[in-house]
Amino acid sequence: MELKPGSRWKSAVCAAEVVVVRPPKTAADLECGGHAMVVFNAERPSGLTAAADRKDGVATGKRYTDEETGLEVLVSKGGEGSLSLGGRPLKLKEAKALPSSD
Repeated sequence: MELKPGSRWKSAVCAAEVVVVRPPKTAADLECGGHAMVVFNAERPSGLTAAADRKDGVATGKRYTDEETGLEVLVSKGGEGSLSLGGRPLKLKEAKALPSSD
């Protein structure tokens, strides 16, 4: 799986769709719901369901990151599956606090 900046991916098990903002430093598989994501314009495989421990969901407009590899993705469509990279869960990227205007 070649994760390039701007590439679009969709979940094989739910409605989730993501755009790669920053690719990982090393090759790895992007997963949603415990299954590898597929290229946006490809057909979703049939008969797959999200793993019970991978159903935390993702929210539209949020960024998720993997600190170890530097991967950052933007969720363009939310879904019930949770994102992971090579089996390691991605973390929700927190917004930076703006300085006060005092």
